[in-house]
Amino acid sequence: MGWSGYGWRPYVPVAKRRAQATQKMAALKKKGVDVQPVQISGRKIAKTFWGEAWCNHLESFSDYANRLPRGRTYVRNGSVCHLEIKQGEIRAKVAGQDIYDVQIKITTLPKKTWEDVKQRCAGQVGSLIELLQGKLSKHVMQVVTDRKDGLFPAPREISLKCNCPDWATMCKHVAAVMYGVGARLDEQPELLFQLRGVDHEELIAADAEAAVSAATTRGTSKRLVGDDLGDVFGIDIEAEEVKPRKKRAAKKPTAKPAARKKATKKKAAVKKKTTKKKAAKKAVKKTSAKKKVTKKSAKRPAAPKKKSTRKKATKK
Repeated sequence: MGWSGYGWRPYVPVAKRRAQATQKMAALKKKGVDVQPVQISGRKIAKTFWGEAWCNHLESFSDYANRLPRGRTYVRNGSVCHLEIKQGEIRAKVAGQDIYDVQIKITTLPKKTWEDVKQRCAGQVGSLIELLQGKLSKHVMQVVTDRKDGLFPAPREISLKCNCPDWATMCKHVAAVMYGVGARLDEQPELLFQLRGVDHEELIAADAEAAVSAATTRGTSKRLVGDDLGDVFGIDIEAEEVKPRKKRAAKKPTAKPAARKKATKKKAAVKKKTTKKKAAKKAVKKTSAKKKVTKKSAKRPAAPKKKSTRKKATKK
């Protein structure tokens, strides 16, 4: 068979394995398969919050420690030639001595855990863009990356399968795929939520509900700006504070028509009577003033006639 006495296949250089993988992937593309290779640039596998958080979570479990280094090497040299993430499942093809099929099943996030995550994150996630870019507060990051109650799966929630001859539960091909998931989350972080069977937009909905609840408690209301909901991943959802309308004073109950007519007549009568009184007073005052003037004229003596100083002319 050309193998060694221990049953190992002869070593195949990386370049040759890549060439073989490229040919096989090209054949799959012709058959209509959407081939999605994992491509790593540089030594660092993941560079964003979600990718790094996935890799760190993976490395935190001692069960995988011995197998992970070979997986890092495989993913860096481009051996993961196809990786697809669906709800509860990861399917991949890894180039080794042959092209191996890898299947990783991950249980969906329990509803109780998801509700708890939403509750603990409520009011602290500004927008979907911030969420997917990992621009979150320290508290939210601790919630979503929590080993027991976060979004990442525990070893008991992961089932590994590869058709290579390696007997280990996690072979190097599976390890390469697990790291490949971290690299894929750099580009599409929403795939983590899809993998765990939850909707990432619910975190924003919970955030909005918390904002409205807080506004109601303060006695003010908030409305979301419609223009901010246009983008698929959402732009910062801002809130405008609207002052509550002042309560209008209650109108006094109006009198009945009959009573209103009677009140109007009474008011007119009072007004007429007041006018007559004023006119009478004015007339009395005028008469009194005339009498005073007449009395003064009667008491005053007639002025004596002045004697003429001019001498009468003598008759000649």
